[in-house]
Amino acid sequence: MGKASSKSLQLTGVYDSMLIRQIITEPEPIAPEILQQADRKIADFETAITPGIWTLLSKATLASEMRDRVHNPYLVSQGGQPFCGPAAVLFELVRKHPLKYVEICSYLYLLGGFHSLSRYIPSSDDVRRATQGDLRMGQADWMVLATLRDMENVLFPVEPNAPELVRNLAGMTKPWELSGWVQEILGYKTVDCTYAFPFNDLPALKQADTVIRQGGVAFALISAEGMLTDRPPLLPLPTHWIAIVGNIAIQPDAIAFDIYTWSRKMRLQMDPTSFKKYFWAVVTGMP
Repeated sequence: MGKASSKSLQLTGVYDSMLIRQIITEPEPIAPEILQQADRKIADFETAITPGIWTLLSKATLASEMRDRVHNPYLVSQGGQPFCGPAAVLFELVRKHPLKYVEICSYLYLLGGFHSLSRYIPSSDDVRRATQGDLRMGQADWMVLATLRDMENVLFPVEPNAPELVRNLAGMTKPWELSGWVQEILGYKTVDCTYAFPFNDLPALKQADTVIRQGGVAFALISAEGMLTDRPPLLPLPTHWIAIVGNIAIQPDAIAFDIYTWSRKMRLQMDPTSFKKYFWAVVTGMP
């Protein structure tokens, strides 16, 4: 799974007295010197004479999209593909390590793969051949996300002690897979997974708050229909990964935090009962 974004979803406003969603459009500040370095690396990629391995992609389009995302990481999008897990990690890669992001994209396009923390991650012939027609997302996002998704089962073994429901939901990015990406792609050696249900929801969110305040990252597995749309499910299931980006507030009658999802920044506020119902797990990473 990993809910693909939908233009039909209404994502702002108050749908009931319990859940408020607000899209945040103000850009986050980025150090000018980092942007300048990233722009120079993208220019080097754009002018490199080495032919690309991804022959069905446009180098000019890739360079333009890479530049846009470095200047605004919230443009990273899973589009119409079920890539929410790797998209959340890619977002934090661009936000936290833009130079590394540019290097990964450049190596992936020019050489067909890149080195992560402890291994080499190649793009497969099958994925490169499938890169044609309507990708339902930007080319730069597709190149990285499709590669990660394709390598998912090879890189990360199943976690046997995960809750049965999480282990059995076919197609969803599992917590151990996302944990592996946090380690391999972001390069964070201290990675933890906390399952929120049935009684660990607030401790899991507090753990995310602590890690974010210390400069780390946090990703949450949620029920997208209940937390992000106005169509609450009869039976909530874990369906979607988001990045928690901060401003966490926990009160007796309300819980609020800022997130990245579906190429936007959003603030969520809900009552504790709704939070508990739709919040399933947290994966955190520290440098």
